[in-house]
Amino acid sequence: MNRVFLIVIDGLGVGAQEDAGEYGDTGADTLGKVSAITGLRLPNLGMLGLGNIRPFESIHPVAKPIEAYGKMREQSAGKDSTTGHWEIAGIHLDKPFPTYPEGFPESLVQKFCSGIGVEAMLCNRPSSGTKVIDDYGEGHIKTGFPIVYTSADSVFQIACHVDVVPVPKLYEWCEFARHEVMTGEHGVGRVIARPFKGMPGAFERVSDERHDFSLIPPKPNLMSCLQEAGVKTYSIGKIIDLFADQGFDQYQRTKGNAEGISKLLSLMSAEVENSFTFMNLIDTDQIYGHRQDPIGFASCLEEIDRAIPAIIGKLSRGDLLLITADHGNDPADESTDHTREFVPILALIKEGGKRGGLGTRNSFSDVTETILDYYNINVKLHGSSFLDLV
Repeated sequence: MNRVFLIVIDGLGVGAQEDAGEYGDTGADTLGKVSAITGLRLPNLGMLGLGNIRPFESIHPVAKPIEAYGKMREQSAGKDSTTGHWEIAGIHLDKPFPTYPEGFPESLVQKFCSGIGVEAMLCNRPSSGTKVIDDYGEGHIKTGFPIVYTSADSVFQIACHVDVVPVPKLYEWCEFARHEVMTGEHGVGRVIARPFKGMPGAFERVSDERHDFSLIPPKPNLMSCLQEAGVKTYSIGKIIDLFADQGFDQYQRTKGNAEGISKLLSLMSAEVENSFTFMNLIDTDQIYGHRQDPIGFASCLEEIDRAIPAIIGKLSRGDLLLITADHGNDPADESTDHTREFVPILALIKEGGKRGGLGTRNSFSDVTETILDYYNINVKLHGSSFLDLV
């Protein structure tokens, strides 16, 4: 049926890259540490070859994996979601998006506050999403000033209580920041709306109302090439946000992994010929990685693992399934930030004839070249196809 399903398990790194020290991530090992700490069991991902990529304490290699397996090295400068997903889609960044470890400069603060009609912002420094609302939520309720913060990633995040700043208004503020403030040399990868609710001492983020406002990705890229060739493109989860609503014929945002998997299975059942589906499973990163919760991370992976037989069962003869990640997010290190790691790559053509090692791929963009090769699209972006090994 000429269908490709690309699944990104957000934050699932498989060990520090050679340049991890440049990012402060020496020793990062998301899956390795989660495996060692929790003893998680991933029998279905294991059968696909996950445990054959490298030694893991509780994920063992199998004699005959049912998918081709390997790992990929990120070439672009950065370790954030936008950079990782863009490289997967054939876009390489020679220069990283700007980051603000000391907070945003006063000129940007004044421009943003003046533009949205407030006297000041709260925080203006790197922080975790849960801590920042605990620290500044009560002050925000009293003053109405937005909580603006960043991280090691290239992000401008705005947190507001839903009863103080309604979500539509928060989105307007983010649009202003995206298009009028964080531009040019300050063009961060994402401006992110972070609504929260509750009372002091019991604030909680409204994750399903989060919205990312990304830069418009350059062309050509994987999706633009597919669309020009007449391939129908579908987004599930936060993919559509990371690509600034560009490149997809249809999209479905989700509240979490369970909904994402359900939507994927429904789309697979629809049997849309000549189609490409790009899905992100965010919970590993957003809920567990950033909150340094290896036990929760393991449980989340086990939930994904239980869905693998159903996903494979929905494949038709000749369909291509790819499973990978966008970066690491080691929940057992000393930071709440993403980590510069290799990511896994698992690849299967239903009823195809080859299985084996893909080795260490030199770019996330090998995914793009493989998909273009699958559709016989003669466009060269970045990377090398591994279709002949699948």
